[in-house]
Amino acid sequence: MGLLKNKTDAFAVLKIKEFRLFLSARFVLTMAIQMQSIIVGWQIYELTKDPLSLGLIGLSEAIPFLFMSFFSGHIADTFDRRKIILLSLLVYFLCAFSLFLFTTNLSFILLVYGTLPVYIIISITGFARAFIYPAQTALMAQLVPKSLYTNSSTWNSTTWHIAAVMGPAVGGLIYGFVGITQAYFLVTILVVLGFVFFLNIQSKKLPPKTIEESIFESIKSGIKFVFSNQVLLGAMSLDMFAVLFGGAVAMLPVFASEVLRVGPQGLGFLRAAPAAGAVIMALFLAYYPPLKNTGVKLFVSVAGFGLSMIFFALSKNFYLSLVLLAIGGMFDNISVIIRHTILQIYTPDHMRGRVAAVNSVFIGSSNEIGSFESGVAAKILGLIPSVIFGGSMTLMISGMTAKFSPNLRKMNLHDKINN
Repeated sequence: MGLLKNKTDAFAVLKIKEFRLFLSARFVLTMAIQMQSIIVGWQIYELTKDPLSLGLIGLSEAIPFLFMSFFSGHIADTFDRRKIILLSLLVYFLCAFSLFLFTTNLSFILLVYGTLPVYIIISITGFARAFIYPAQTALMAQLVPKSLYTNSSTWNSTTWHIAAVMGPAVGGLIYGFVGITQAYFLVTILVVLGFVFFLNIQSKKLPPKTIEESIFESIKSGIKFVFSNQVLLGAMSLDMFAVLFGGAVAMLPVFASEVLRVGPQGLGFLRAAPAAGAVIMALFLAYYPPLKNTGVKLFVSVAGFGLSMIFFALSKNFYLSLVLLAIGGMFDNISVIIRHTILQIYTPDHMRGRVAAVNSVFIGSSNEIGSFESGVAAKILGLIPSVIFGGSMTLMISGMTAKFSPNLRKMNLHDKINN
């Protein structure tokens, strides 16, 4: 009966044309990013046969991403957010096209310099991503009314995860059966499509500033706002530390090659499995959003993610590994939707770019630096023990955050939305 009471119009936000354009852009760009990630990962591992080299991919993107994140948040609260996205996508296109050229007329560059040019290109995409994320997050909040924030977060997450299912699978299959050149070419086409979709969204007027601040005062006020809000800080910290230790995605090329022995085609499906599970969960949450006992559900979902990663590390069967990764994706998506809704609801309009930038630092730390951590841990502990260690750390972090963030633990988004 409790579920029926929470049931909402699952498709309400899709009636907004510009939000549909936003989702279309998110879909093709996520496809491109996921495809590029798996192509680069397999390419680097084929060249080096070193798990640490996979971790360096994440680090090469994380350093410029984190370096620019606070500045980009100020920019997103000061300048046209749509134009920021378009300029950043232009840079992303040039990076994708360069990786394509490295497999054609400029392939001699990799023969001469090894993997270094690839790492340099990935680091430039880190700069572009630093500007895309806060501008995109702030723009999304301007496309829908507050009453539809949870619904928009659910569809945003659903779209991302559907693309994240298709991206690795398509990337792995094209790489394995057709070739790396064609795979990179498709990535560039998808980036162009994303640019076109954002081009058809109207620029939105920036919320008026409450006070005049210098750039450093502006950045400082965004950081201060997050750190003074226990719910925001707790949710971001939980994301950062749990995914920092709990993710096994960076090591999937090694699992595919050395443990499960399924090649780049199998790697594509392994990369897609968490997103497939997330899509299933997102469709459920579109009808039954996690608005009641939200804090408890957040901590349970993070703990469930950690457990699924531990069992994945122990699996030697390809199909069981797919199921465990899918279950991890289900748990992860519950926390993703909750955290994104928290970000939208608890952030005032004039600070959305800066708060999103702070959040992007936490996310960047958990994903890209998490990839580096996974590579180092695998090098020191061994592949399987490193993933078990990471999953165990995720469980511990979930418990500690629940203890020290009582406001987050007791949170009910239903009450917050209706106030």
